[in-house]
Amino acid sequence: MTRIAILSSAVADQIAAGEVVERPASVVKELVENALDAGATTVDVTIEEGGRALIRIADDGSGMDREDAVLCLSRHATSKITVAEQLVGVRSYGFRGEALPAIASVSEIMIETATDDGVGTQVRAAAGAVLDTRDATRRRGTTVSVQRLFYNTPARQKFLRSARSEWRGIMDTMHAIGALRRDVHFTVRHDGKVALDLPAVPTLRARLAELWGHRDVQRFVDIDDVQGPIHITGMLERPADVGTATRRVLLIINGRVVRDHGIVRAAEAAYRSTLPSGVRPSLVLSLHVPSGDVDVNVHPAKSEVRLRDRWPTERAVENGVRRALGLFDASAGIGWRTWTPAAAPSWRDDVHSMEPAALRATPAAEGLFATPDAASAACAPDLTHGPVGSDTTADTRPVDDAPISVPPLLQLRRMYLMFEHEDGVILIDQHSAHERVLYEDFLGVLERGEAPSQRLLFPMTLHLGPDEAEAFDAHRTSFEKLGFEMEGFGGHSLLVNAVPMPHPRFDAERCLRETLAALTGDRAASDAKRHERLAATFACKAAIKAGDVMSPGEMRALYIALANTKLPAHDVHGRSTIVRLSWDELDRRFGRK
Repeated sequence: MTRIAILSSAVADQIAAGEVVERPASVVKELVENALDAGATTVDVTIEEGGRALIRIADDGSGMDREDAVLCLSRHATSKITVAEQLVGVRSYGFRGEALPAIASVSEIMIETATDDGVGTQVRAAAGAVLDTRDATRRRGTTVSVQRLFYNTPARQKFLRSARSEWRGIMDTMHAIGALRRDVHFTVRHDGKVALDLPAVPTLRARLAELWGHRDVQRFVDIDDVQGPIHITGMLERPADVGTATRRVLLIINGRVVRDHGIVRAAEAAYRSTLPSGVRPSLVLSLHVPSGDVDVNVHPAKSEVRLRDRWPTERAVENGVRRALGLFDASAGIGWRTWTPAAAPSWRDDVHSMEPAALRATPAAEGLFATPDAASAACAPDLTHGPVGSDTTADTRPVDDAPISVPPLLQLRRMYLMFEHEDGVILIDQHSAHERVLYEDFLGVLERGEAPSQRLLFPMTLHLGPDEAEAFDAHRTSFEKLGFEMEGFGGHSLLVNAVPMPHPRFDAERCLRETLAALTGDRAASDAKRHERLAATFACKAAIKAGDVMSPGEMRALYIALANTKLPAHDVHGRSTIVRLSWDELDRRFGRK
């Protein structure tokens, strides 16, 4: 007697249903995607008891005739593809012909559909078998009603969660689809009450404001970046706001909401040196890559895709997110509006322009470090490699080959630099700003080669403890690249013959001791992380401190040096370097609004 048997069609259908229909939210996803594939502009979702009792999806799409209405309940019946080659680059949400038959095999289902207003078709099925087909009067479109989900599979039914939990899963699904298809009007009702009403909107920000609230959306900055064939758009949480609200992650690849931990990790890597350890940002990313480079047929529920060239895509995401975080809009704000305000009144024409577009100017752009007229170009010494304390004039340092206009700067409490902008008051933390400048400078030195150093007239002797000596041995090569020239002097003592000079205020002995003390116990797994840790620690100890009085030349030099960094709005510890205080907020505080 043979031990291998062919499963009955009913059992095979229920096994297939387990791959597609995981819970009520899966049913909602599949049916709404079918409606979108049919060209619907309005989709109504009705839920009862968290989807346990009823899931009804009604749309105004193209509808089906009687023959197609019956045929759509057959396995692998689809209008999207006819040959396997069409799977590459397929753009419809559904294409496998599994959703409707899988749902029908574990529920009672009724389909009402019509290709035009008037006479349509009603099909009723249960446990995968068609029970009845008749004429029905309805408007153009399709309504699919699913009742008693998993009624014929008790083992699956008992694993359903509470109605409240299943409802949350459905809402998460509709939030994702609503953010994806902003051109469609979605309405969601639960137990007779309207829970979600999303009219069509033109922008992602407007849609997320409907879903999350206007206040939450103000925590995000826009990203729009093109690298080769890869186009990245979406919204990123400002580093200063990360951790202040619920974390949300939405990833869209070629118009599909998917899960991809590699892409998310690449985006989070771009926040490196802007966030405290263990804090993760919210992200909404939409990637458009060549359709031939994406395989969408790797998951029964189409919730994952396979990228042909993963490494370039992840690097493009990381670089694009990092560039977006370098924009002025990514800095912390108090009462600052996310949308760019209208032009300032004429009586403010003397104020330096600082449109919230980009921190680093291009020849035709206006920004925090905007291109000035030749007559108004400011001059400043080099903060990182020159005589900081002097007011000797020099050519303005370029950013992307464009000179930088330095506004009048004022030092507050020997801690902050302040200047006026057409939309508010801008504050810069002098220590954090210099820390960011030095960090990127030191990181470049560690990656490219050795930095210039200054020989000491008399060598300096340092006596280290065992832990500090171990930290020095682990980072010795990096210290030499930074400009230190040191040799052993017996036991744990070091003889320092030359030191770097990042700025005239630099205290080499104190900085070296504090850096070694901070690095004790460092067990970074890779050279890259070790370099970043050393550069961050050394920059923190070498930067000018809060309480240091800065001359006008030093302030101008710091402003220009900050303009040359990639992430000027954040220091290496995740604190804000730049804070914006809007005029609207000031007016409100003074009772003018």
